[in-house]
Amino acid sequence: MDDDQRYRAVHSRDSRFDGVFYTAVQTTGIYCRPSCPAVTPRRENVRFYRSAAAAQESGYRACKRCRPDTVPGSAEWNVRADVVGRAMRLINDGAMDRGGVSAVAETLGYSERQLNRLLTTEVGAGPLALARTERAHTARILVETTDLPLTDTAFAAGFASVRQFNETMRAVYDRSPSRMRDDADAGGVATGSGTITLRLPYRGRIDLSGMLAFLGERAVPGVEEYVDGVYRRTIRLPNGPGIVALAPAPGGTVGGHVLCRLRLTDPRDLAGAVRRCRSLLDLDADPEAVAEVLGPDPLLGPILRERPGVRAPGHVDPAELTVRAVLGQQVSVRAARTLAGRLVERFGEPLERPDGALTHTFPTPEALAVADPAGMSIPVARGRALVGVADALADGRVDLGPGCDRDEAERRLVELRGIGPWTARYVRMRGLGDPDVFLETDLGVRRALEKAALPATPAAAARGALAWSPWRSYATHLLWASLGARPENEGDEHRERRGR
Repeated sequence: MDDDQRYRAVHSRDSRFDGVFYTAVQTTGIYCRPSCPAVTPRRENVRFYRSAAAAQESGYRACKRCRPDTVPGSAEWNVRADVVGRAMRLINDGAMDRGGVSAVAETLGYSERQLNRLLTTEVGAGPLALARTERAHTARILVETTDLPLTDTAFAAGFASVRQFNETMRAVYDRSPSRMRDDADAGGVATGSGTITLRLPYRGRIDLSGMLAFLGERAVPGVEEYVDGVYRRTIRLPNGPGIVALAPAPGGTVGGHVLCRLRLTDPRDLAGAVRRCRSLLDLDADPEAVAEVLGPDPLLGPILRERPGVRAPGHVDPAELTVRAVLGQQVSVRAARTLAGRLVERFGEPLERPDGALTHTFPTPEALAVADPAGMSIPVARGRALVGVADALADGRVDLGPGCDRDEAERRLVELRGIGPWTARYVRMRGLGDPDVFLETDLGVRRALEKAALPATPAAAARGALAWSPWRSYATHLLWASLGARPENEGDEHRERRGR
């Protein structure tokens, strides 16, 4: 988009662009989301920024009316696989707070100077400014939704000092933290329960009930549960385990939010937990952009109109998903759940405070890497494959972190014994959030194409799917949806059986 197109979006208050760019008004010193209901400023007074951090670095403060820090994230960072996209995913995950600029640059294989130059050119702000914006947003959530003492809030959000915390909040929000707490709409949540309640925004339509049911069908005993439309699970975070509950919020399924409740061991993990929840539900997707490509297609268009707002569910832990994908080879979804439950019972880490059916976190790669393949209640060959992939994840030979190179991760997975192309690409689609993965060897995809009387061989299916790029992951989910239900078997069992 050029600036004239951006201004037309602002003039029409188009919410589709919330989070894609930000509008700053020179005469007021305030930056807004494009859909801000305030009076549209004159064109000559408007400046546009690719990120909230860039607007803040230029001296603008956040609008109190439209709250631009609470918009969905840009889908661009999920689509892009270059160093800028990888860096944005790392920073949003809190990597700056854990290791600073040097750690992020080292993960990406760049120098700090190169990383700063690339981000400043593309996003308008360097890694320090981007991390500062993330800290401010995290602090705002803690200030407004908990009764955590403000001093503890400052350090939990990643600030180095209370003074830095106060100065940043005043600069970004034009209010002191204590004033923000006084002005909060809802009372604080008792921190004794460790519970934080917040809203996760999304743009456009969303098939949330279908997505939560998809996750519920695969819920592993002890780690996940799906009851009365609410999906809950344990989650492993840098500073301790947590529990997340996700449910539809009142207000319909267009441009709303998902109700999220988090019980964290340490508030410092808030930003990372939120990012994992957003990835799990694909909340930063742009359904309008997906519909532009897939809507006119004679096969996918009718399915999309029947199920508007389809998303590509991700996962909170790519390593866990990889292990579960190996477990699920050549068995039904129900059997895979049972096998994973046994693995959790034997190798998972018990919670200090179990919560109903949630009793463990999923086994770590380190725990599985030293396990006996013969004692896993699965074929020994698959047990060896599972231990092999766990060992590769534990020692870093396979990197599935938010800043990983997706092509490299897929290549290294396929090199492992017992990991075939379907498993590696399924991990890439769901674990790494790649929106452009097509599972041409998948049994469900083949059945859907055959049902539509289209060529269904892997080679022909892959050629036909080129027209659906860069949204082939969504095409895969639509083909599964066209069958009415997910097939009992995950993937092409014949191809995977003949894998390494």
